[in-house]
Amino acid sequence: RMPYGGCGVVTPFNFPLEIPALQTLSGLFMGNQMTAKTDEKVQLCMEQFIRMLHHVGLPTTDIDLIYCKGPVMNKLLVDGKSRMTLFTGSQAVAEKLCADLQGRVKLEDAGFDWKVLGPDVADFDYVAWQSDQDAYAFSGQKCSAQSMLFVHENWNKAGVVERITELASKRNLGDLTIGPVLTWSTERILAHTKACLEIPGASLAFGGVPLEGHSIPARYGAVRPTAVRVPIESLKDPVAFKMAGT
Repeated sequence: RMPYGGCGVVTPFNFPLEIPALQTLSGLFMGNQMTAKTDEKVQLCMEQFIRMLHHVGLPTTDIDLIYCKGPVMNKLLVDGKSRMTLFTGSQAVAEKLCADLQGRVKLEDAGFDWKVLGPDVADFDYVAWQSDQDAYAFSGQKCSAQSMLFVHENWNKAGVVERITELASKRNLGDLTIGPVLTWSTERILAHTKACLEIPGASLAFGGVPLEGHSIPARYGAVRPTAVRVPIESLKDPVAFKMAGT
């Protein structure tokens, strides 16, 4: 492979080292000048990683790390005529970058992930465990996190929601099976839960209350694992679907 030129890396908050480190160094190893921006809430992780690389011999001119908001980085990539940008993040920003950079971008887009449990009940404990893990590990802060679970009546009769409730209730800050949400405050999460409960036929399956006994700043989210039951018929309403799918 030949060096490509000046390239950019833009990565989200939820993997503050793995994604920016892999993508930035992959470009660097091929001889490219890399400009990296991770989400400003967690950029200290990447900064310290680069300082470590300097300590073991990386020239200080090989990687540019910029602290800024998204619009500033967008302008830098456009005005600097980035030859290629690696972006991981939201669909809205991905679409804007594709247009602004005229396609000179590789995307790992954000996801809204559904799990569908059909009529055949099998591997009950494993499915319940996997559903809990997919939804609440990392407090749901992954692009692969389960956001919605469609449950056939056979699974409902078998008690899968009750089993997930039992598993989710065991999560706590002490063993790091739950943690702060960095992008939504507790107030905002609870307000969204309340709005979902206003969908016709909706009910609280579990959660919906703040975590207790912690020192998490108010700007972050600290809420027990939460699920709202919504009848599938109610999702025919576009407003209800949008609310449930947020």
